[in-house]
Amino acid sequence: MERRGLELGVGFFLIVGFGCLAYLSFNLGKVSLWGASSYDVYADFATVGTLKTRAPVTMAGVEIGQVKTIKLVDDQARITLEIQDAVQLSEDVIASIKTSGIIGEKYVSISPGASEEFIKPGGSIRDTQPPLDIEGLIGQFVFGSMDKSESQ
Repeated sequence: MERRGLELGVGFFLIVGFGCLAYLSFNLGKVSLWGASSYDVYADFATVGTLKTRAPVTMAGVEIGQVKTIKLVDDQARITLEIQDAVQLSEDVIASIKTSGIIGEKYVSISPGASEEFIKPGGSIRDTQPPLDIEGLIGQFVFGSMDKSESQ
């Protein structure tokens, strides 16, 4: 009888352990089992630099979503942004690709607008700003500009 109680205790401990492991795996991987309440919005950029899928989307420094996909459409990068349902984007927002720190990861920053109209699910952000090309700026600073019109 004593052995059976020990086996039940170990079995219970293992089930709780696996449950905790599964919970941490889903939480750290930011995977939602029941489908997060969100909607998709599109934004077209001339270039996205090294932006990756699952990069954060922020507004006023608060994470409001993530980059779902990045595709090439009509010679431009089309980004699908997955935005939380609780956040409504006005039609005149500006989407910019920023870098956290000098050489950090890229993310999408949304500057709020003042319009009374909101972007509907599946809609597009019209105003976008591509990332700043740090390498190009450093190259121009170090080696000078090769354009003769600037030197005259």
